Amino acid sequence: MPLFPSLTSPSYLRLVRVSARYDLFVAAGFATPWTYELVHRALTALTETFGLGTHPALTPMEILYANLMGSLIVVWSVLRIRRPSAEYGLYDGASRVLFSLGMAYALAGGLPSYLWAFLAIELTFGITQLAPWLRAALTRPQTSS
Repeated sequence: MPLFPSLTSPSYLRLVRVSARYDLFVAAGFATPWTYELVHRALTALTETFGLGTHPALTPMEILYANLMGSLIVVWSVLRIRRPSAEYGLYDGASRVLFSLGMAYALAGGLPSYLWAFLAIELTFGITQLAPWLRAALTRPQTSS
């Protein structure tokens, strides 16, 4: 019997898989220089068309960071889709909270406002994946040494 049954429930594992599918969809375009150039053009057009701020110019350093982020997220997503687990939900939730801090900092520094939507999604997935862990830790019976 699992130590924390709610963490191995089908609904929690479905949440881990859904968050992974979202990541794969959003990050796939960042994984290669060629696809990122297309994503960058689309995001630049979005910001200009709707007045959502100024999108930064495409530089080799930005491409490198985008490709690094995209390729890691694609691999991490495929793992969680193929083998969702409670432990992966914990790590993914923690990484989303950390990523959200960086995104909030970037937004405060003037990055385009469309990132608010992504920040909301990141925080939602992060909190919903971490909440059962916190609840389990708070309700776990204390053992004496």
